[in-house]
Amino acid sequence: MKLNTVIGTIAAGLLFSGVAMGQAKIVIKGSDTLGAKMVPQLTAVYKAMGNATDFEIAAEGSSTAFTSLLEGTADIGMSSRDAKEGEKDSFTAKGKELVEHVAGIDMIAVVVNEGNSVKDLTTKQIEGIFTGEITDWSELGGKKGAISVYTRNTSSGTYKSFQELAMNKRDYGSSTQKMAGNEAIASEVGKNINGIGYVGLAYAKNDGLLPVSVEGKGLDSPAEYPLSRKLYYYTVGQPEGEIGKFLTWAKTDETAQKVIEKVGFVSAK
Repeated sequence: MKLNTVIGTIAAGLLFSGVAMGQAKIVIKGSDTLGAKMVPQLTAVYKAMGNATDFEIAAEGSSTAFTSLLEGTADIGMSSRDAKEGEKDSFTAKGKELVEHVAGIDMIAVVVNEGNSVKDLTTKQIEGIFTGEITDWSELGGKKGAISVYTRNTSSGTYKSFQELAMNKRDYGSSTQKMAGNEAIASEVGKNINGIGYVGLAYAKNDGLLPVSVEGKGLDSPAEYPLSRKLYYYTVGQPEGEIGKFLTWAKTDETAQKVIEKVGFVSAK
């Protein structure tokens, strides 16, 4: 079935209404990067293709993927970083196996306001901005103005991934403003001429934003762009039944890969 046909079906409202008698339900919790757009669209298309499965999605940060799986309140965890050793140990201590599945590839876009004249940054400059060492746009060849730095909150996998990829694992500056999700960062930077932040690839083209190139490489060069990372699903043990069926579809089906690319990520297939 063509992707346009599937999406047209969704738009026409030809989805299953409610949970049918005996219909399976899959609870997915974790990353906002995955859970705000990509996974909701994947699950909607999956249902539209005739799969009688209901989904509950909570996107509250990658850390919640592991706590929810450990507590048994989620079937699938979404994470924009790989599991920490301490998180893996928590499962081992309870006799549980944490299994990793690659969901796709994301590029973390560094975005400024579209009115900003700064269009390219080095990783050293990005490190300086987000650690608080560089505080004015004039230090970067731009128009004089105090830099407003927006980041994700500490429960976010993107928060930690950005530290590793762009900041040499250094601490964020004390004046950075922590936002709940990608949409919030995009909104703030889009209305603040002196703003800068980072968002998942799916949000890089939001109104008012300009994705800067990093070390001369833009978002159209996935293989060379310095700030790229894998996205993950996690399960307790190898997934079976409806959970296994959905994950296999999401990772390998051609229609699913088109959805992943349509929302702005790169298929891992």
